[in-house]
Amino acid sequence: MVKYLNMKNVWTEKNTKQLAQVVCEISDVKTMQNFLRDVMTEKEIIEIAARLEAAKMLSRGEKYEKITTETKLSSRTVARISEWLQNGCNGYKEAISLINHHNLAS
Repeated sequence: MVKYLNMKNVWTEKNTKQLAQVVCEISDVKTMQNFLRDVMTEKEIIEIAARLEAAKMLSRGEKYEKITTETKLSSRTVARISEWLQNGCNGYKEAISLINHHNLAS
């Protein structure tokens, strides 16, 4: 397994590029759900969904205490999400924009 010091470098590998490309090509929710369930455990899916919810809450200005209570994430994880929202690759911001623009399920 390759260790990355800079996460932006992770996308230079053939396999990781392929992963991003196939995720982009999946166009319906059921197929995406099936794919995610095949490649992740239920716990991982729940964790990622909680992280996205925490990012949404942070972007609305919610307090850490409320976020940790509602998402069951640690305060350290919420702090990392906050850092990524401010200084990351804008992935959370883009996802939140899509959620808001398309009025996706909360």
